[in-house]
Amino acid sequence: MTEFSLIQLGLVGLAAYGLGSVPFGLVMARLFKLGDLRSIGSGNIGATNVLRTGNKLAAFLTLCLDAGKGAIAVLIARALFDDKAAQIAGGAAFLGHCFPIFIGFKGGKGVATFLGTLLALAWPAGIAACATWALVAGIFRISSLSALVAALLSPVFVVIFGYPNTALVTVILAALIFNRHHANIKRLLAGTEPKIGQKS
Repeated sequence: MTEFSLIQLGLVGLAAYGLGSVPFGLVMARLFKLGDLRSIGSGNIGATNVLRTGNKLAAFLTLCLDAGKGAIAVLIARALFDDKAAQIAGGAAFLGHCFPIFIGFKGGKGVATFLGTLLALAWPAGIAACATWALVAGIFRISSLSALVAALLSPVFVVIFGYPNTALVTVILAALIFNRHHANIKRLLAGTEPKIGQKS
């Protein structure tokens, strides 16, 4: 790998991180006059907390935009460079969402951005992960549990569907999902985790 290509990949990562840092949950909350999302419910900037305001449209738009950050970063990087750049872009967009430079590095938990990234990197695995999230959410009505199960199975999905080259980045992002949900895991074990739409 040449020095020039390393510079290119670094710029790809930087641009994707900037895109991932856009806090669409806060943007939607402001557009829909829902107040400061960081002082509502769990204080998280993601779609699940937007839903706690009672505005389903704002939550849906946040979900789509947060997922779109990861997907767009991957697709642009792949079109301009290659799959390696696409993986870097997806990972950087995910980190941008979790640690956004625009709001003091205090971001969301990355679930929607993770799923959007996975859909763009390996779409059959992404669909399987989204279906897993939806199935678990439909049964248990707990967003964090759905995210954890989907993240746990995602590395398996990428291998099953023939995308072994994306297994490493998928494992890393899934591990970060678990790390970001450490408080949720404690509440799940204690039986106190709020259900979807319920105020935290």
